[in-house]
Amino acid sequence: MSAGVIALEGLVVGRGRAVVAGPFDAALAAGEALVVTGPNGAGKSTLLRTLASLLPPLGGAIRLSGLAIDGEPAERIAEVAHYVGHRHGMKSQIAAGDNLAFWARYLGAGAAGAGRPGGAPLSPAEALAAVGLPGLEAIPFGYLSAGQQRRASLARLLVAWRPVWILDEPTSALDAASQQRFAALVANHLAAGGMAIAATHQPLGLDGATTLHIPPRSGSGDVPGPDGEAAPAIDDAALAEAEGWL
Repeated sequence: MSAGVIALEGLVVGRGRAVVAGPFDAALAAGEALVVTGPNGAGKSTLLRTLASLLPPLGGAIRLSGLAIDGEPAERIAEVAHYVGHRHGMKSQIAAGDNLAFWARYLGAGAAGAGRPGGAPLSPAEALAAVGLPGLEAIPFGYLSAGQQRRASLARLLVAWRPVWILDEPTSALDAASQQRFAALVANHLAAGGMAIAATHQPLGLDGATTLHIPPRSGSGDVPGPDGEAAPAIDDAALAEAEGWL
């Protein structure tokens, strides 16, 4: 993977026509992490969903340079990113390993680098072992505890290479040991030339990460659409459905 850069230039994010947060100006290069902090309701999830192309930006720009997957230059971060939101993106009645096998097929193996710096993406069994769930690939996802479900959902980061990891509260429901294990996985990803953008309420243990703090919301404004009309409203149910599978 060639060295890439993500730049946020006056980025304004929101839901429907209501501005939630911004403008944001930030840049992220290969091997770097951006940690987004702020109180509940400040707009952390809205920012990450916008970066993942689940929501349209209301202003400014997201610019990419040098990012590609399978040799094709990317036009949107979503094309080169894993997105792990509040939902796990796993089917409860399907075995954990089969869920991960689906993600590997859906996303494609991609270039070398995921899971092992300089190596191939991990198999579902290897990915589960890497997050501390060895031997559980045949267990239905819904049978796992809350912490195990979160770890299994994070394991999909390792079964297909994507240079950008977009992570919304990735350590929720994780105990201290699992948080340390996750921090090591992110550090390995950065060492392999990847990038990470994570929203969190608690320290992630990522040395050298840049912090973007979003202050509490003081109100909201409306932004017109491209033809001067109100931007279309966002269907929350449809957004939740999409988030669960992206």
